[in-house]
Amino acid sequence: MKPIYENALIRIEIEKSEIPWLKIFTQKAYKEFSECTAEEKLEIFRALDVIEKEMLSFFNPHKINIASFGNYVPHVHWHIMARFEEDSYFPEPMWGKKQREGTYVLENFETFIQRVQAVI
Repeated sequence: MKPIYENALIRIEIEKSEIPWLKIFTQKAYKEFSECTAEEKLEIFRALDVIEKEMLSFFNPHKINIASFGNYVPHVHWHIMARFEEDSYFPEPMWGKKQREGTYVLENFETFIQRVQAVI
């Protein structure tokens, strides 16, 4: 998938989902966060901060989830997800057991992406 943003340190991609979900990857393929340079770590946290604030402002979610696992993809990356009581998995993680047929409808995602691109 084509990144919605990238620079020399990171790239941001969309995770196709019923909820607003973005991922931040390091450009270099590190296995662990501790391997990143201080500059890369700061850039990751800057992007996390921008994305979280834009998700809160634009979607008004119940909660923001931020996760970094890398068990399947051993390349440093972070997931940022806006969560809603009406989504299919809430309050479980999106990788957890489906709780119901969700009623949350993701609207205006392209407008949200444009806002993130303008701010980042």
